[in-house]
Amino acid sequence: MFKLLAIYISLLTCSPGEEMYARYGHTAIRLLDTEAKIDWCFNYGTFSFNSGNFYWNFVRGETYYQLSVEPAEDFFSDYAEEGRGVYEQRLNLTEEQSVRMRNALLKNCRPENREYLYNFVFDNCATRPYYLIKSIVGEDLPSTYQGWEGRAYRDFIRHYTRPNSVMDFLTNMIFGRRADVAMHGEQRLFLPEELMFYLSEARLKNGERLVLDENIRPFAIRSVSWWESVYTYLALVVLLMVALGWFDARKGRMTKAADIILCVIYALLIAIVVFLTYFSIHPMVGWNWRLMVFPVLWIVFRFGSYKYFQKQCIH
Repeated sequence: MFKLLAIYISLLTCSPGEEMYARYGHTAIRLLDTEAKIDWCFNYGTFSFNSGNFYWNFVRGETYYQLSVEPAEDFFSDYAEEGRGVYEQRLNLTEEQSVRMRNALLKNCRPENREYLYNFVFDNCATRPYYLIKSIVGEDLPSTYQGWEGRAYRDFIRHYTRPNSVMDFLTNMIFGRRADVAMHGEQRLFLPEELMFYLSEARLKNGERLVLDENIRPFAIRSVSWWESVYTYLALVVLLMVALGWFDARKGRMTKAADIILCVIYALLIAIVVFLTYFSIHPMVGWNWRLMVFPVLWIVFRFGSYKYFQKQCIH
């Protein structure tokens, strides 16, 4: 049963979308004030284009997001149009805590307060609501939910980028050793689904559940089809190398164009990784052994197929 309060605060968790930035889901806060007759959603995941050099800052990881507000009806409608679910957890707050939460949200959405330096892992649309709730409750929020406890950041993120997808392959290429560190406790709560289930089993100091009532379910992560799989594209690359080997063997000399193109693409990738590692604040990017896999495979298959077909042509 709901407590009879004038103000209700809910955590909203939105299921993933198809766009790259939407693969991880989303989190927002719903404020329902029956006396003021307002029903608003507070969204910490809105881009801020007001800051100068937006795209340059985005590359460097210095992207500013902002807290935006919209009617709950519009919020739910927008996600329904995208075919994405919105799950609600009504929080077990006292009247005084609910008022403080309302006042904090209204203060945070003022023009001078609403912008913040976004960080995918440490400060995003999920962590902001969590730490705000924690500050209003005024205590730690232990939870029996284990979820991805003790697993690496890389494994956690791969679950949402969908293993073996092209996005998963590229993410693994640029993620460094920091992504292989194990997560513990609140470190897992930067992704909306984990936060949702964590709070579902969280308890207040008096033993009561933090969540008074809820309608939640696990995210449905679509599997990767064969034509989306990175292995399909890698197989095409291998076929290209074999075809080049046969063509070169017939001519009696190596074609340099394909190798030059590959070297340029790989040099650009290395330059991007070096830049993001040393000149950006992206938390997980860094050098790792996976960057060497593709050039090594190219050399082995490229020259291996050339030598093989060269012997066939001689015989």
